[in-house]
Amino acid sequence: MVNVNTFRQMALSFPEMSEQPHFDKSSFKVGKKIVVTLNIKENRCCVKLSEIDQGLFSAFDRTVIYPVPNKWGKQGWTLVSLEKVNEETLLDALRAAYCEVAPKKLAALVRPDYDDQF
Repeated sequence: MVNVNTFRQMALSFPEMSEQPHFDKSSFKVGKKIVVTLNIKENRCCVKLSEIDQGLFSAFDRTVIYPVPNKWGKQGWTLVSLEKVNEETLLDALRAAYCEVAPKKLAALVRPDYDDQF
């Protein structure tokens, strides 16, 4: 289980990440792009993953990490239950989402092998 304060610390640990309101949630952005949103009411977050990462993380346990059940899910938006996820898995999902959204130079700071993939 990951509490809200721990989640915020983890999300804001990425370079140039900022927290901003997003309707009834909080969004965590790099530049103007959303990496993850936090829904405190439902005790979950929603990360932006690539199709491949979404499949990998969802294969772990669909009660913990699963695609948003609509067109947003098909675009990589993936829900994570903060009640059920462990810190290591959440940090991995946040890192993958950050690298999906952030400019290449920033992504390379958190995943040195990032440039080798292209």
